[in-house]
Amino acid sequence: MKKKLFIDKSICTGCRYCEAVCSLVHSHNHQVQPRRARIFIHQDLINGIFTPIVCKQCTKAPCVEACNFGAILIDPLLGIHTIDPQKCTGCMACLEACPFGAMFFDSEQNVAIMCDLCKGDPKCVKFCRALPHIGYSALDYMTVDEWLRRRVRLALAKE
Repeated sequence: MKKKLFIDKSICTGCRYCEAVCSLVHSHNHQVQPRRARIFIHQDLINGIFTPIVCKQCTKAPCVEACNFGAILIDPLLGIHTIDPQKCTGCMACLEACPFGAMFFDSEQNVAIMCDLCKGDPKCVKFCRALPHIGYSALDYMTVDEWLRRRVRLALAKE
């Protein structure tokens, strides 16, 4: 069964480790450059709410439909959306189409970028430090069934 990146924004601390690690992994010069990350932490500082914004790998992806150049492809091995930088024209139609604001733009390369799940081994998940003492973090990579079981377990624990 296909895995997805799940977010529990209720425990995100806004540390932005995920942004730093993502930008480092995808960097061409081995530098942390958060503006080139494929994940973004929306910060509501007044209310203390931090929300990781990342591609949800939609089944019927509006970004794919918006791209008139066939630059957003599905990786045959992982079944995830990826961007072919050779086909991307930098028109940003995919950014406008994404209802989650999870498409980004690399102004140095002049191409759209999105989460590629680090080829099936998302580093943001490995480095997420949000409340590790509870047994899981704000970011997790799992199947839908695993996620549903966790939600049931957590709901029962609250009762």
